[in-house]
Amino acid sequence: MKTDTNHTQIAPPARGFSPGFAALGLEAKLLAALDALGYEEPTPIQREAIPPLLAGQDLLGQAATGTGKTAAFTLPLLQRITQLARRPHPSALILVPTRELAIQVAEAVNRYGKELRIAVLPIYGGQAIGPQLHTLKRGVDVVVATPGRALDHIRRNTLQLKHVQIVVLDEADEMLDMGFADDLDAILEQTPGERQTALFSATMPPRIAAIAHRHLKDPVEVTIARETVRAGTAPRVRQTAYVVPRPHKVAALGRVLDMASPTSALVFCRTRLEVDELTEMLKGRGSRAEAIHGGMTQVQRDRVMKAFRSGKTDLLVATDVAARGLDIPHVSHVINFDVPSAPEAYVHRIGRTGRAGREGAAITIVEPREQRLLRNIEQLTKSKIDVANVPSVADLKVKRLELTRASVQDALAAGELDLFQVVVESLAEKHDPRDVAAAAIKLVYQANGEGRAEAEIPTASARREDASEMSRRHAPHSMDRARDAKTGERSGSPYGRTGRSASPSTMTKLHIAAGRAAGIRPGDLVGAIANEAGLDSRVLGAIEMTDKFSLVEVPEEMADGIIDALSRTRIKGHKVAVRVYRQ
Repeated sequence: MKTDTNHTQIAPPARGFSPGFAALGLEAKLLAALDALGYEEPTPIQREAIPPLLAGQDLLGQAATGTGKTAAFTLPLLQRITQLARRPHPSALILVPTRELAIQVAEAVNRYGKELRIAVLPIYGGQAIGPQLHTLKRGVDVVVATPGRALDHIRRNTLQLKHVQIVVLDEADEMLDMGFADDLDAILEQTPGERQTALFSATMPPRIAAIAHRHLKDPVEVTIARETVRAGTAPRVRQTAYVVPRPHKVAALGRVLDMASPTSALVFCRTRLEVDELTEMLKGRGSRAEAIHGGMTQVQRDRVMKAFRSGKTDLLVATDVAARGLDIPHVSHVINFDVPSAPEAYVHRIGRTGRAGREGAAITIVEPREQRLLRNIEQLTKSKIDVANVPSVADLKVKRLELTRASVQDALAAGELDLFQVVVESLAEKHDPRDVAAAAIKLVYQANGEGRAEAEIPTASARREDASEMSRRHAPHSMDRARDAKTGERSGSPYGRTGRSASPSTMTKLHIAAGRAAGIRPGDLVGAIANEAGLDSRVLGAIEMTDKFSLVEVPEEMADGIIDALSRTRIKGHKVAVRVYRQ
């Protein structure tokens, strides 16, 4: 047991915050961050893991991806390192199997610890090592790393772990599957013996138990068991999933809604903040959408539900907590904006459609790394989820033409056309009647949404092992440098987007006078540039974001066109100044 176990006491619930999180002993700044992000209540792994981790104990946790375990270790880690003396070298090390997870965990550390001024750096293969070296030399509090690149830095003597107080091994089973067992041992040998260690794994085979025995001291063991779901209990509805990169999820949702044309749909999100942002986005697209979550008064909730039941609202965007106990007779579609944290949650969500013999549809927007959750749902429910490509712009045009034809047919069936036939006869005196009819249909077509700019949404491939890490773990340093130079990839902000870019000499940076404080995210910038300037988003390079401004790497020859296009539009409702960035 650690010598500082008794130094951290569980605080009473803080006033004004969620009693669920406050009761766990988190300090006010972290509670404020969770409240601002819209988290309503802790998940089971968070309830069980946060108190012992705050108390300085080692922890062995069994929980699947998507159960909220990132917050389960990140929140106590942030609180504990703020109580330590600040040092030039990292106080905490988080090891993860893939670059995608490294970026995601670093984003979480930055998001939850915004008010604590914690410096975090993700380091992973396929990223130029120069910026990593510069940031490590300057000093960081938390390093989130893939094992191969962490060991590389240790061998270079650019990552020193002698002051590390907390180590987290996330998705340990996957790291072992990828062949990192020896690397993990080598890395942990460089850390102090009197450290706190947390290990999380979806499964607990003997080899995970062996690592825990070697590196954890009297750990608290937490197992989050899945609720048993009997085969055939999933509702008999059409189940479809679309795998899309994270920055394109919102665009994918809009495209899916345009194609599905739901008469009444429930859209599920994880947090209140996501609910509010998504609702505003949907309203901006012309949808009749309303939000419902735990931050609303009962009067507000009643008003929203009345509008939804009466058909005045087509889309109800909700959190799981807010949707409990809602009396909704029927919805045509259930849409998961994210994969639910557990299969039983998925079953509960989609059970709200396809009732009483009616036909229903369940649609899920899936990030590439969430595909394992999708397989878990299929295995436990014994039901098939069809994975499909996001409909293309051409598919959307065909759909809108079908809607236009149906609208015209309905108008013909309804009759009462005498007033309009006078106009047609007048126009037919000067124009071919077929051209008159085509012009009228064109207007209906545009009214169905054709006036809105559309861009192709990239389809994410099936998840693969982090090949660059696998191939480079024991490569000589000179080979690493050569590969980094050859790929031409560069790291921008640890929390932004690192894209595939051309050589440095052909890229330039644009300064956009708006950042996180305006509610703008990297995906918003990518979408705005791609849609307004008509570009493939893959030509963009790194995105760096601060509270006040953003920097975006673009091909130099396209810079003027992008500046001109952005000057005529708004980003998340903000008119922003754009210029070439001069250092």
